[in-house]
Amino acid sequence: MKAKLRVVNDGTALPPARCASMNADPMLRRLYDWLLALAAHRHAVPALAAVSFAESSVFPIPPDVLLIPMILARPERAFRYATICLIASVLGGLLGYAIGYWGFELIGRPVLTFYGYADAIRSFEQAFAEYGWWIIVLKGATPIPYKLITIASGAAGFDLIEFVTASILSRGIRFYLVAALLRVFGPPIRRFVEDRLGLVALFAVVLLVGGFVIVRYVF
Repeated sequence: MKAKLRVVNDGTALPPARCASMNADPMLRRLYDWLLALAAHRHAVPALAAVSFAESSVFPIPPDVLLIPMILARPERAFRYATICLIASVLGGLLGYAIGYWGFELIGRPVLTFYGYADAIRSFEQAFAEYGWWIIVLKGATPIPYKLITIASGAAGFDLIEFVTASILSRGIRFYLVAALLRVFGPPIRRFVEDRLGLVALFAVVLLVGGFVIVRYVF
């Protein structure tokens, strides 16, 4: 009796062992399929730009949740998607800077308080005084919420040209590194993700929460 094969989104037939692995987490599998479908939607690029823009000032979810499945679905567009993230993120960072510079008490402080790291601004100012604009480059390329950096930079009145330059470097490193890795190792990474959805989801949650924890207790 021949074993049945399952066909996934890209038309690849999977053996029963992989099917069992993917069926082990049906809710995660549905979420993964939904993200891949969203990545192929005609509004995916505007959505990616919108999330990248908003995440730099007020939105809690990083653009990676769209960027990664979009690149997995269309690896030949990896650097195009990374460029969209970079431009939108830097523009959103300017909004965050403006919030900190002109509207910190009205908008900036409530936003930072809502996410639990209003007290981190003083530590950020001290780090900037010690390391200069490189602190923006380093922290902008990490899981640390970028909105903290943009709002705090505006509130502290950091030089705008230095802020934009550091933002381009830090966000460029982050997005183009993701794009390069997925462009080169896309198929193996996709197979790994599909075989271990539970582990990947756990890692993503740990990474996201870790950024907030670092800001709250270390930064």
